[in-house]
Amino acid sequence: MKREINDTGIMVSPIGLGGIPLSIDGRPYEDQAFKVIEAFVEGGGNFIDTANVYCLDNSDLGHNERLIHKALKQLGQREAVTVATKGGLTRPGGRWEVNGSPEFLRQSCEQSLKDLNTEIITLYQLHAVDPHTHFLDSLEELVRLKEEGKIMHIGLSNVSAGHLKTAITHTTVASVQNRCNPFCKTDLDSGMIDLCSDNQVTYIPYSPVGGHHGHVRLPEQSTLKKLAEKYVESSYCIALAWLLQQGEHILPIPGASRVESVRDSARAVTITLQPEDIKAIDSIPDD
Repeated sequence: MKREINDTGIMVSPIGLGGIPLSIDGRPYEDQAFKVIEAFVEGGGNFIDTANVYCLDNSDLGHNERLIHKALKQLGQREAVTVATKGGLTRPGGRWEVNGSPEFLRQSCEQSLKDLNTEIITLYQLHAVDPHTHFLDSLEELVRLKEEGKIMHIGLSNVSAGHLKTAITHTTVASVQNRCNPFCKTDLDSGMIDLCSDNQVTYIPYSPVGGHHGHVRLPEQSTLKKLAEKYVESSYCIALAWLLQQGEHILPIPGASRVESVRDSARAVTITLQPEDIKAIDSIPDD
């Protein structure tokens, strides 16, 4: 059942956990967040995606990383769970702003090592391409951090196919994390998901059921609603199953702030959608 983060030997659960809802505005109390992480691990999950900017603002940087470390340590599962994090954004006044400068990436990585209480980060991802910093300058800093033993594997987030093609000529890229769900199929249409498969790059779709705000409309979408009734599962499960069937290199990371959501997402691995049902979801109009 497990899937390999491509060409790394790291085997992870087909459904990961996106940590963002546990730390941004509207986040649950810490004990509730711990219950969510506990339910994920007890259900067989062993891949959690975080970032230093999953927090309220710059005064709160690292909140999600510290929370995840504390919860996994309390559960005695820190070594059993692969935790991926990211650098390259900042949160002044609660805004999301890009900073992919080598200096900032190094500073962010070194702080994440402290917040995760680890000597090496298994998967460290460039959170976004900075229009004011040459992409290769950002990438080369990650390569240096890897050579220094601070990063085990390099990933990219919010990138184009062109960025990936450029990156793989300079270093080994373990993953691409981009937005993808039934309402946002840009990477399916552009060939990015196939490009990742062809180059042994794991594709990690974030916001796989619509994201922090978009998920509320997913159960009311007519096609997904009909399929949920057909398979006697939630529309969220159907959306995740659709993503999983795009390829063995797909690793969705639905976020959750409730135990019920974690348990629901885990059931997606038991669903095998029929070809005509996959085509029906493919036909849902994008935003």
